[in-house]
Amino acid sequence: MTAAGLPLGPVVLDVAGTALTDADRGRLTHSLAGGVILFSRNYSSPEQLARLTAEIHALRNPPLIVAVDHEGGRVQRFREGFTAIPPMRALGQTWDTDRKRARALAHDTGFVLAAELRAHGVDLTFAPVLDLDYGASSVIGDRALHSDPLAISELARALIRGFKLAGMSAVGKHFPGHGYVRADSHHEVPIDERPYADIEARDLVPFRRLAAAGLGGIMPAHVIYPKIDGRPAGYSAIWLKRVLREELAFGGTIFSDDLGMEGASVAGGIVARAEAALAAGCDMVLACNDPAAMDELLAGLNYATPPAALARLARMHGRAQAKNMEKLRQDSRYVEALRAIAEIGVKEGELPGIS
Repeated sequence: MTAAGLPLGPVVLDVAGTALTDADRGRLTHSLAGGVILFSRNYSSPEQLARLTAEIHALRNPPLIVAVDHEGGRVQRFREGFTAIPPMRALGQTWDTDRKRARALAHDTGFVLAAELRAHGVDLTFAPVLDLDYGASSVIGDRALHSDPLAISELARALIRGFKLAGMSAVGKHFPGHGYVRADSHHEVPIDERPYADIEARDLVPFRRLAAAGLGGIMPAHVIYPKIDGRPAGYSAIWLKRVLREELAFGGTIFSDDLGMEGASVAGGIVARAEAALAAGCDMVLACNDPAAMDELLAGLNYATPPAALARLARMHGRAQAKNMEKLRQDSRYVEALRAIAEIGVKEGELPGIS
């Protein structure tokens, strides 16, 4: 089953296991499908992952975008056969003692992370986290690079350069900032009561700086900022169109966070959630971990991706890549980067390119 010449749709779906089922193929060849997000359940070995991504890409032309949440630390979907990337906080800790070295380590970390994903056919990862660490949010925690917005901006810029060297765009999250609120948007509807001036002065700084530097994608937070809008940022045209597109002049792709999260529930059912996100300015919406909801969305959403969004999506496909890990291990840049990031908490035995 293939769908040649079918434009990418606005929906990012997941798949059941380590190989595609007929139900998966039916969803992924639907006109509304535009991408796939992979989870730990979709991984058993490097060879299996390469087969899975190749099959997904072969279903459509242009191919579906294959994505994953692979940040390092506790958010790393693929483990065995991949470098154990430390939490991004480790880069921030290095920044506090040696900024030049921290930038270099961030670049090497971004390159290793993205190069290994690209060697297995993954187009992009939803990283880096650009949230500030206020010491309040357990869901963000050590995923945040730092508490200083300028430090985050510089470290994230270096990470993104490493991604680009490996042929991958970066997706910054969670706009305009999830780090201040304690509630976890997976399970609650977080509310951030601060005025816009406070958010702009700190939380928006990394997004503003990296939007100007060519950040490929941004994912908004399922957080309500009632001083600005009564809707979560991912459903808010004020945040996405007025602030992100107009004020910050962001020209990349906007991905919703998972519409199945509790923070997204305020819009209603799955179709209403997707409609609200797309109307607010999202280019793509994520629908994960609920096959019945995915089928309801594909049956009920009436939407054609605008030409401008299609052009943005085309830039999210992965570019030049090593054909496999064996080839990647022969790349001197990769080997040198592996040795460098061992300094920030990666044990040498966990580095797949070094024996």
